[in-house]
Amino acid sequence: MIAGMFEFELRASDGRARAGIFRVPHGDILTPVFMPVGTQAAVKGVTPRELGEMAANVVLSNTYHLYLRPGDALVARRGGLHRFMGWPGPMLTDSGGFQVFSLSAMRKIDEQGVTFKSHLDGSLHRFTPEKSISIQENLGADIIMAFDECPPPTDREYVTESLARTHAWARRCRDAHTRADQALFGIVQGGIFQDLRARSAQAIMEIGFPGYAIGGLAVGETKAEMYPVLAWMDDLLPRDKPRYLMGVGDPRDLLEGIARGVDLFDCVLPTRLARHAAAFTHDGRITVTNQRFAEDDGPLDAECDCATCQHFSRAYLRHLLQAGELLGMMLMSVHNLRFLIRLVADARAAIFERRFEAFASAWLARYAAGGRRA
Repeated sequence: MIAGMFEFELRASDGRARAGIFRVPHGDILTPVFMPVGTQAAVKGVTPRELGEMAANVVLSNTYHLYLRPGDALVARRGGLHRFMGWPGPMLTDSGGFQVFSLSAMRKIDEQGVTFKSHLDGSLHRFTPEKSISIQENLGADIIMAFDECPPPTDREYVTESLARTHAWARRCRDAHTRADQALFGIVQGGIFQDLRARSAQAIMEIGFPGYAIGGLAVGETKAEMYPVLAWMDDLLPRDKPRYLMGVGDPRDLLEGIARGVDLFDCVLPTRLARHAAAFTHDGRITVTNQRFAEDDGPLDAECDCATCQHFSRAYLRHLLQAGELLGMMLMSVHNLRFLIRLVADARAAIFERRFEAFASAWLARYAAGGRRA
C-alpha cells in the first residue's frame, strides 16, 4: 500500500454520527457521503461534468455489468474506468456478487465460487473471489469490494451456512489483491441476527481491511429490522475505518444510517425514481406527472439549489415526462441526485456543529408530514 493512501481521519462526531475524510488516489472523500451509481460506467441521464457541478464526491460502478459488457480487459486497455468514462474523482466498484445472486436466471454456488448465466444472452460464466478481484483491478477504481454471498437477511439457517463461505472468500480476495493503489473493503454479513453479525464482524476484522461494508441489508427486511443492525455495527466495527452501507438511498435511511455511525452510502434510487416521474422534496416525495402540477410554475423544491430547480418549472417537467422526452428524465435525475448529495452534506455540517440530532429530527418530521399530505 502506498504511504499516505487510504487514511481515514475522523474529524468530528455527534452522538454516533461521524464526519471524516477518507484519502484515496483520486481525491479526498468527505464523509458521510452519498455515492451516485454509474452501473455501466454512466450515471443514468447525467454527465460527469454535471456530477461535478452537483458536488458528487465519489461514484460507484458495477463489476458484473462491466465484465459482461464491454469487458474489463477492454476498460483496462482504455486506461481504466476513470479515463474510460471521463470521471476524474474517486470511484468504487462493487464485487458483482449481489448481481450474480439477484440477476442471473441460473446460478450454482459451491465453496470455490458461483457459476451463473448472463442476464444478457444466457451464456455461462463463473465468478470466484480471485476472478472478482482480477476484474476490479482491471477496472481500476480507488475502492474495490470483497466477493461475498448475499443471503436472504431473515433466513437464519441460510445466513448461518453462508457466513463461512463469505469469510473464506474474503480471505481469498485479500490474498488475490495485488494493486497497492486500490483499497479493498471487507463485507460483514449476518442478516438481521445480532450474534451472526458479531461473528461475521470479528472474522472480517481479523482478516484486516482498510474499510468495512455492511452487506445484506435493504434487500427485503423492514426498517425496524435494519436500523438495530446498524447500531450493532457501530459498536462492533473499528472507529478508525470507514463504514459503508450498501444499496441504501432513501432520504430517511440516509439520516438514520448517519445517526448510527455509517459513513458511505450508494443507491440507484434517485435516478430510478426520476425515470418514473418521482422527485424528492423537503416535504416528501412527489409524482410530477400528477394533474395538479400541470400549471405549476414553481420548481420541484423551492429550497433546492440544483440546476433543474433553478431553471425549470414543475409544469414544464410534467410536459417533458408526459411527452416521453429524455430531457425530462435527465433533469429529474439531476434534481434527485443533488437533493441527496446536499442532504448528506448538510448532515455533515450539522455533525461539525454538534446539532445533528436536532437537524435530523426536524428534517425527518417535515419529510414525513409532507408525505402524508401528498
